[in-house]
Amino acid sequence: QVQLVESGGGLVQAGGSLRLSCAASGRTFSSSFMGWFRQAPGKEREFVAAVGWSGSLIYYADSVKGRFTISKENMKNTVYLQMNSLNPDDTAVYYCAGGSSWRSSRPADFPYWGQGTQVTVSS
Repeated sequence: QVQLVESGGGLVQAGGSLRLSCAASGRTFSSSFMGWFRQAPGKEREFVAAVGWSGSLIYYADSVKGRFTISKENMKNTVYLQMNSLNPDDTAVYYCAGGSSWRSSRPADFPYWGQGTQVTVSS
Protein backbone atom coordinates (compact mmCIF):
# COMPACT_ATOMS: atom_id res chain seq x y z
CA GLN A 1 0.00 0.00 0.00
CA VAL A 2 0.95 3.60 -0.58
CA GLN A 3 -0.14 6.33 1.80
CA LEU A 4 -0.42 9.89 0.51
CA VAL A 5 -0.90 13.00 2.62
CA GLU A 6 -1.53 16.39 1.06
CA SER A 7 -0.96 19.77 2.63
CA GLY A 8 -0.74 23.41 1.63
CA GLY A 9 -4.27 24.25 0.60
CA GLY A 10 -6.04 27.38 1.71
CA LEU A 11 -7.75 30.59 0.70
CA VAL A 12 -6.03 32.92 -1.73
CA GLN A 13 -7.07 35.91 -3.80
CA ALA A 14 -7.21 35.75 -7.57
CA GLY A 15 -3.77 36.20 -9.03
CA GLY A 16 -2.11 34.70 -5.98
CA SER A 17 -0.08 31.55 -5.51
CA LEU A 18 -0.11 28.41 -3.40
CA ARG A 19 2.15 25.39 -3.16
CA LEU A 20 0.69 22.00 -2.40
CA SER A 21 2.74 19.15 -1.02
CA CYS A 22 2.11 15.41 -1.10
CA ALA A 23 4.12 13.15 1.17
CA ALA A 24 4.21 9.50 0.16
CA SER A 25 4.98 6.56 2.41
CA GLY A 26 4.72 2.80 2.27
CA ARG A 27 5.35 0.91 -0.95
CA THR A 28 6.19 4.04 -2.91
CA PHE A 29 7.92 2.04 -5.63
CA SER A 30 4.44 0.80 -6.59
CA SER A 31 3.65 4.25 -7.96
CA SER A 32 5.83 5.09 -10.93
CA PHE A 33 3.66 8.13 -11.64
CA MET A 34 2.48 10.72 -9.15
CA GLY A 35 -0.28 13.09 -10.10
CA TRP A 36 -2.53 15.87 -8.94
CA PHE A 37 -6.23 15.91 -9.62
CA ARG A 38 -8.96 18.30 -8.52
CA GLN A 39 -12.67 18.18 -8.00
CA ALA A 40 -14.96 21.17 -7.78
CA PRO A 41 -18.47 20.92 -6.29
CA GLY A 42 -20.84 19.22 -8.70
CA LYS A 43 -18.08 18.37 -11.17
CA GLU A 44 -16.12 15.26 -11.98
CA ARG A 45 -12.60 14.78 -10.76
CA GLU A 46 -10.20 16.14 -13.35
CA PHE A 47 -6.54 15.70 -14.09
CA VAL A 48 -4.17 18.57 -13.30
CA ALA A 49 -0.58 17.34 -13.65
CA ALA A 50 1.61 14.28 -13.25
CA VAL A 51 5.26 13.36 -13.06
CA GLY A 52 7.12 10.13 -13.59
CA TRP A 53 9.12 8.84 -10.67
CA SER A 54 12.43 9.72 -12.33
CA GLY A 55 11.16 13.24 -12.95
CA SER A 56 11.91 13.09 -16.66
CA LEU A 57 8.27 12.88 -17.79
CA ILE A 58 5.92 15.68 -16.79
CA TYR A 59 2.57 16.49 -18.29
CA TYR A 60 -0.21 18.97 -17.55
CA ALA A 61 -3.83 19.64 -18.29
CA ASP A 62 -4.22 22.43 -20.83
CA SER A 63 -6.12 24.52 -18.29
CA VAL A 64 -3.09 24.85 -16.03
CA LYS A 65 -0.17 24.88 -18.46
CA GLY A 66 2.07 27.85 -17.88
CA ARG A 67 0.58 28.51 -14.43
CA PHE A 68 1.16 25.30 -12.45
CA THR A 69 4.41 23.41 -11.97
CA ILE A 70 4.71 19.88 -10.64
CA SER A 71 7.97 18.73 -9.11
CA LYS A 72 9.25 16.06 -6.79
CA GLU A 73 11.97 15.30 -4.28
CA ASN A 74 12.70 11.59 -4.31
CA MET A 75 14.79 11.75 -1.15
CA LYS A 76 11.73 13.07 0.69
CA ASN A 77 9.18 11.00 -1.25
CA THR A 78 7.33 14.26 -1.77
CA VAL A 79 5.58 15.74 -4.78
CA TYR A 80 4.75 19.42 -5.06
CA LEU A 81 2.33 21.49 -7.08
CA GLN A 82 3.25 25.14 -7.39
CA MET A 83 0.18 27.07 -8.47
CA ASN A 84 0.56 30.62 -9.76
CA SER A 85 -1.88 33.11 -11.28
CA LEU A 86 -4.75 31.39 -9.56
CA ASN A 87 -8.29 32.26 -10.57
CA PRO A 88 -11.70 31.34 -9.12
CA ASP A 89 -12.04 28.48 -11.62
CA ASP A 90 -9.16 26.77 -9.81
CA THR A 91 -11.25 26.44 -6.66
CA ALA A 92 -11.54 22.75 -5.83
CA VAL A 93 -10.39 19.97 -3.55
CA TYR A 94 -6.97 18.94 -4.79
CA TYR A 95 -5.95 15.31 -4.54
CA CYS A 96 -2.58 13.66 -4.81
CA ALA A 97 -2.60 10.28 -6.53
CA GLY A 98 -0.20 7.47 -7.31
CA GLY A 99 -0.29 5.03 -10.17
CA SER A 100 1.78 3.09 -12.65
CA SER A 101 -0.01 3.54 -15.98
CA TRP A 102 2.16 5.21 -18.58
CA ARG A 103 1.37 8.88 -19.03
CA SER A 104 -2.20 8.47 -17.89
CA SER A 105 -4.53 11.28 -16.90
CA ARG A 106 -7.46 9.05 -15.96
CA PRO A 107 -8.38 8.88 -12.28
CA ALA A 108 -9.13 5.17 -12.70
CA ASP A 109 -5.46 4.51 -13.50
CA PHE A 110 -4.35 5.87 -10.13
CA PRO A 111 -5.15 3.39 -7.35
CA TYR A 112 -3.66 5.40 -4.51
CA TRP A 113 -5.19 8.66 -3.27
CA GLY A 114 -4.71 11.18 -0.54
CA GLN A 115 -7.52 12.71 1.47
CA GLY A 116 -7.48 15.97 -0.47
CA THR A 117 -6.80 19.57 0.42
CA GLN A 118 -9.15 22.48 -0.24
CA VAL A 119 -8.02 25.35 -2.45
CA THR A 120 -10.32 28.36 -2.60
CA VAL A 121 -9.60 31.32 -4.86
CA SER A 122 -11.59 34.46 -4.20
CA SER A 123 -12.31 37.03 -6.89
